[in-house]
Amino acid sequence: MLDHLFLTVSDLDRSIAFYVQALAPLGIVDRHDYDGKDGPPGHPDLKGFGAKGRVFFWLRLGTVAAGAAHVGFVADSREAVDAAYAAAMAAGATDNGAPGARLHYDPRYYAANVLDPDGYSLEFVYKSWQH
Repeated sequence: MLDHLFLTVSDLDRSIAFYVQALAPLGIVDRHDYDGKDGPPGHPDLKGFGAKGRVFFWLRLGTVAAGAAHVGFVADSREAVDAAYAAAMAAGATDNGAPGARLHYDPRYYAANVLDPDGYSLEFVYKSWQH
């Protein structure tokens, strides 16, 4: 199980606006900003996203390596996958796989894939057997 993930982005304001819109349908609506000067030397400033009091997805400014990350976000239903995909597309994502069953994994694996503004691969996933 993961506790947190840092994703390096090229434009914090653009990425914050994108993720606020794209993650809201998944209930990921908590936001927290961490000032790097409060951490050990060299710690970056972070812009966090989470749910239910846990912040687990963090953005930091830096050099982007678009193909270096694929992030799968849990959705509570097929409808939530559809809504997250629509929200991400409205926020400027690039389609990387419309919502639907991913039969190559399992007939019950329902997902949608997009690329964020920096080209990172995002997946919104509902696995009925895990809910």
